[in-house]
Amino acid sequence: MSIEWKGVMPAVTTKFTSDDKLDLDLFALNVNAQLEAGVEGIILGGTLGEASTLLDEEKRTLVKTTVSIVDGKVPVIMNIAEQTTKGAVLAAAKAEQDGASGLMMLPPMRYSSSERETVAFFSEVAKNTSLPIMIYNNPVDYKTEVTLDMFEELLQYDTIQAVKESTRDISNVTRMINRFGSRLKILSGVDTLALESLVLGSDGWVAGLCDAFPRETVAIYKLVKAGRIQEAVLIYRWFLPLLELDINAHLVQNIKLAEVATGIGSEYVRAPRLPLAGEEREQVLAIIEQGLKTRPVLPEYADLEEILHN
Repeated sequence: MSIEWKGVMPAVTTKFTSDDKLDLDLFALNVNAQLEAGVEGIILGGTLGEASTLLDEEKRTLVKTTVSIVDGKVPVIMNIAEQTTKGAVLAAAKAEQDGASGLMMLPPMRYSSSERETVAFFSEVAKNTSLPIMIYNNPVDYKTEVTLDMFEELLQYDTIQAVKESTRDISNVTRMINRFGSRLKILSGVDTLALESLVLGSDGWVAGLCDAFPRETVAIYKLVKAGRIQEAVLIYRWFLPLLELDINAHLVQNIKLAEVATGIGSEYVRAPRLPLAGEEREQVLAIIEQGLKTRPVLPEYADLEEILHN
């Protein structure tokens, strides 16, 4: 399946049982809620997916399960977060074998690679897979920035097609459009900057709180792309306290608590993570409760058509 790299693509959480096994039934419930809301892709194995704690066979199970659930409706994208180039190439091959439609890729983990090494890392995977790639550019959390000059080198590979833009510099969206036009698709990777990014011309949104609030997330995207900015802003203002749960060290626990509140998830995380406790838990629950209490009535958004900008 080809990927258009647009729309809302949730970075879904991995669901666990109380005895720390994959909860595939609950996972399917959440993925189906995403599909019903109108997402345009499912991203597995990111930070929210607790990828660093997953066994290799669990990652493969998640890909195969998701491919079966979505049944061709949307692409399934597997995140690659590996320490070595060899490991990244192997992980990409397994994702392709298991039916993934595309890859999201982080720079080398643990080792802080130079610009030359980072380009070589992405290039080697691009040369060894037929799957389209979205580079995850998040220097704030992962300390390695993929600069525009580096993208210039990487875009010689047809498989490198998109960026999850998480630099927190909103003007970077305009720089990328000015430099690369439509050759590099841009998806906002920061929930609290998503509306601004979409207004500036980003093609999509890799979303976190979508895991708990898929309809609100898709509605904001659709309204912006239809030019109904003020309606999107009103939803976004309601959403912001919840979206801020995504830019927090305990984003996984935060968002899983929100999934519990909306009936499409559980609180179980994998150690060394632990569920929230004490005052921190109460603060997060208060934000979620207030959000549910004031949840807006959404306009009909499913059939909104995007305004094309030349």
